[in-house]
Amino acid sequence: MCYIYLAMVKSSVELGSMPSAARTRARSTVPSTLPSTVRSARRRDVGAASARSLLLTVLGEFVLPAGEPVWTLTLVEGLGLLAVEEKAIRQALARAAREGWITPSRSGRRTSWRLTPAGRELLSTGAQRIYGFQTPAPTWAGTWLLVLASAPAGSRQHRHLLRTRLAWSGLGSLAPGVWVSAHPGRQPEVRRVLQDLGMAEGATFFVASLGELGDPRRIASQAWDLAAVELRYERFIRQVQDLRPGTPRESFAAQVRIVQEWRRFPLLDPGLPAELLPRPWRGAAAADLFRRKHAQWKPAADTAWQALTRP
Repeated sequence: MCYIYLAMVKSSVELGSMPSAARTRARSTVPSTLPSTVRSARRRDVGAASARSLLLTVLGEFVLPAGEPVWTLTLVEGLGLLAVEEKAIRQALARAAREGWITPSRSGRRTSWRLTPAGRELLSTGAQRIYGFQTPAPTWAGTWLLVLASAPAGSRQHRHLLRTRLAWSGLGSLAPGVWVSAHPGRQPEVRRVLQDLGMAEGATFFVASLGELGDPRRIASQAWDLAAVELRYERFIRQVQDLRPGTPRESFAAQVRIVQEWRRFPLLDPGLPAELLPRPWRGAAAADLFRRKHAQWKPAADTAWQALTRP
């Protein structure tokens, strides 16, 4: 849930600098659980998502590239094609505005919405991660990034944020406080995460390779539940193959659904080199299917969106 995750991270990181009363109010706007496990995502179907999540998908897929404001009615009709109720859409718009991602503008009795600079940054970052995910990686050099980092004792919120944000950066847990990545080049990203969370001072990084004992695939299977991710890819493939849109509006709904589902994978899949993955690995087939269907449905989906945006 790429956009939703980034929005949650930005909101949660700001909590630490707020007065206690403000932190209490702010926490009430952030769901108590982030999408940090494969098991919770596995229970969701394509398109079975909250109004807020689908709104951010539509904003990222159609509003961001256009660079123009969008009417409330357009979003109501568009999300209505995904069976989202108008009340839920209006609540999602109000929440997105409160969080600073969009800003309203009145024209008579009508309201349009424009992405704020923060909203454009959020959606652009998410789009880069979504469409750059599962691109072929260079041959792995056999080098690991090992991170020793722990949340303050007794702070469940910080432990949860640490686990979720490191997972977003592609790190897995070998033991409590011990994190590993097959991408040593991500040190700057991981350092920023720890700095954002106020945990950098007590952390330690190592860049190392295995010695005489140890198997890289075994380490990967210990740090990540790759079997569960594989099952999630299998389910994605089956569900996308069942989508057969015949009209522009059906193509719009199908397009939003596959993007909605695909954007979960950067949080579920650590993006390991081929040398560490089970064989065969369905992630490559799922990525190929996503890109083919996205390209196939995009012209008709854009046609439907243009029709929705007409005055």
